[in-house]
Amino acid sequence: MKSLIKTLVEAWGPSGYEHHVRALIEKEVEGLADEITVDPLGNLICRVGQGGRKIMVAAHMDEIGIMATFVEKKSGYVRFAAIGGLLHTTLAGNRVRFEDGTLGVIGVQDAFGAAKTSVPNLDDFYIDVSDGGDGQGFEPGRPAAFSREMQERGARLIAKSMDDRIGCVVAIEAMRRLKRATPHEVYFVFTVQEEVGIRGARPAAYRIDPDLAIALDVTSTGDQIKGDKLVVRLGGGAAIKVHDTGLVVPPAIRDWMVARAEADGIPYQLELLNLGTTDAAGIQTAREGVPSGCISIPCRYVHTTSETVDLGDVEACVALLTSLLTNDVPV
Repeated sequence: MKSLIKTLVEAWGPSGYEHHVRALIEKEVEGLADEITVDPLGNLICRVGQGGRKIMVAAHMDEIGIMATFVEKKSGYVRFAAIGGLLHTTLAGNRVRFEDGTLGVIGVQDAFGAAKTSVPNLDDFYIDVSDGGDGQGFEPGRPAAFSREMQERGARLIAKSMDDRIGCVVAIEAMRRLKRATPHEVYFVFTVQEEVGIRGARPAAYRIDPDLAIALDVTSTGDQIKGDKLVVRLGGGAAIKVHDTGLVVPPAIRDWMVARAEADGIPYQLELLNLGTTDAAGIQTAREGVPSGCISIPCRYVHTTSETVDLGDVEACVALLTSLLTNDVPV
């Protein structure tokens, strides 16, 4: 599983440009699904089983990134806009990679002055893409993703884009364990453009028209010094969502997940997130409404290039999802 995680988190795929990630996932799930399609927006939809309850499982393929908007004529420095929720405090000195492989370093104006003690505006940042040549030919309109290799620290994995490639890994590993043996009709959907407004999950849910849905995504932890008052901690097991800013999980869905975790001895914790939401927030309002929940992977340092997860938590999420999809659904 670690090799798959490394492959996906190091892949290039900011919101709206997920095609490289989709190709990697499609290769992984060949032979694991009864039907594989790509919808007009770019969502990868994999059906497993037929008949029974129709369940949608969603994990998003995209990651936060930047869009080049202007090139300074004299310096060649590139100004940029955000693709998704950039944290300005993490930008200076970071590296980004454009689709053609061009590597850029993010700089900030007055780095040892005002920017040293206050958080700069996005307009104060720029990208250095100089290669020692004349610097000609770089055009605006090019997206980039952050560039960083995955590293391990014991059971902890550290990388950019754990949000939400680790959710994609949970879905793929559950597909492997199912071996197509499920009493339900399960649609594993690897969605696009979640980071810019849950744009992929909504039309996918409209198309599938599921009876219920499960999102897979990361969640922040409350185990950092002077951090948010959250009960989720790294190493505490799968996080079963109760509430976030975009979703109130129906009690029947929450209780179904808790009961399955307890029946199978899967470590779990309850998640109440006070900032952020997931694909489930979009799925729940499709057509007549879809009862939706979420299995969350605890993650420190979300939206940085050092997003950190625990392998034990990832395994618990895979086990819980597999159990939910192989047993009766009482809701």
